[in-house]
Amino acid sequence: MRVWSPNGCIPGYGMGHSLSHGKTAVLGVYVPLAIEVAARTDVGCVRANNEDNFGYDIRNGIFVVCDGVGGHAAGELASRIAVDSLLRFFAKGVPGDRAFSQGDRAHESPGNSMPLNQAIQLANDAIREAASLDEERSGMSSTIACALVDGDLVSIGHVGDSRVYLIRERAIQPLTQDHSLVVQGSGEISRTQAQALKLQNIITRALGPEEVVEPDFDSIIAATGDVFVLATDGLTKVVSDEEILSAVTSAANLETACDSLMEMASDKGSDDNATCLLVRLVEQPWYRSVARRLQFWRGNNGTAVS
Repeated sequence: MRVWSPNGCIPGYGMGHSLSHGKTAVLGVYVPLAIEVAARTDVGCVRANNEDNFGYDIRNGIFVVCDGVGGHAAGELASRIAVDSLLRFFAKGVPGDRAFSQGDRAHESPGNSMPLNQAIQLANDAIREAASLDEERSGMSSTIACALVDGDLVSIGHVGDSRVYLIRERAIQPLTQDHSLVVQGSGEISRTQAQALKLQNIITRALGPEEVVEPDFDSIIAATGDVFVLATDGLTKVVSDEEILSAVTSAANLETACDSLMEMASDKGSDDNATCLLVRLVEQPWYRSVARRLQFWRGNNGTAVS
């Protein structure tokens, strides 16, 4: 688990929504947090169908983007299976209590990786099962990048080259490293070199090919105003980190930021489907927090809910 500061001193189309979800400490006072989210996907300039998928469940704090691979619409199916499987897993509830006290978190790393790992493994199983039922789907696979928000603890999981970024105080920080031939096999290589060598699309890990998948995990203590960017490579291959930062920080809202990112990918001639999902943690007015607690209290027959 890490706490990040921008100065380095401390080691489809989804309409925007917000919902109370957890709290963070500011000068010793716990401030209720709400989640705002917006997402958009675009088929791009070349392809006839969109093999990207995204989904989110604010109440359960799960957000996911996937990029499918496979002919005869199998890639589109693989990414949809992965998204649906993850959302279904967290909608059913995670065994045990996902909430951590501040004291517990010092001993829990990387955050809520156990439920994320379970969910990703089940998504892998579901893709493999669907592929086994139809020869045309044989070999279909998908990347995945997901974030699980539990109060101010945000856990990240990913397989493949779909990415998660953190934007904080007008600085951007990658939270994932691509499982790609370019990153893992060739060392540091420029975007131009990768394009020239046609290596950008070769990934070394994905959901589907192997019986057991190996995700990478990370976690971070979030702060009010943080924006988490989940994106497929159709966006990140052509739009730089700095351009993503500028689009998000200059936009009036998350929906506008999504529009800007999709327009940038299109203007730069992206030859792939592009998807972005933006999640922002914001301070919630106290009266909304009280109203939400009252609603839960009534829904639990008068049993207090913290």
